Amino acid sequence: MTTPSFSQRAGGAVRKVVPSRKPKGKSAGGSKGAFGSTPRDDAAVVDLRRRRDQLSARVAELQWDLGGLVYEMAIRDSIRVDVLVRRSATLQGVDAELAEVERILRLEQNSTAGECGSCGAPHSVGAAYCWQCGQPLMLQVPSDAIAVAGERPR
Repeated sequence: MTTPSFSQRAGGAVRKVVPSRKPKGKSAGGSKGAFGSTPRDDAAVVDLRRRRDQLSARVAELQWDLGGLVYEMAIRDSIRVDVLVRRSATLQGVDAELAEVERILRLEQNSTAGECGSCGAPHSVGAAYCWQCGQPLMLQVPSDAIAVAGERPR
């Protein structure tokens, strides 16, 4: 059982909060989205946006809880650093996931470098491996084909 958050306890009664999950819907029509994506890919972007909203709410809740926890410890003159570090680590993990989702969404809006030859998943500039299937995206060049600084290529 998880401990209710500070914001849930604030109302006096403890409530269990369960995030609602909607079934994935299909877009009508056969139009293509960004980078030649199908409507199924567009649903993935909507899922990323929904995930970003969930993570934003979670980060705000964790920040609120951490602030409330520090306040409660301070007024009792009993600061427990180990508890604060654990809660801060949880907050950092969720914040890092939020930053990654936002980065992916920005790439979706701006554009990508290409698609994986194996699975067709989009990838960003400089990606060495496909995020979905793990296949290498860059060609491997033999070491003797690479020119050393100051040498002329053969």
